[in-house]
Amino acid sequence: MAGGAEQELVGIAKHFNSVNNYGRANVAKATYASIFLIWAGFKAKKSLSSK
Repeated sequence: MAGGAEQELVGIAKHFNSVNNYGRANVAKATYASIFLIWAGFKAKKSLSSK
């Protein structure tokens, strides 16, 4: 039959993959965290420049 042994994920691919829900959830969390950090950076920059 087609297919072989299942690949074992290592390194960062173990945590950020699209194969299972755990990996997909980590990608979504990382996306939300990066959006929040960009927003917080712009907000901090704006408050420092207004002083």
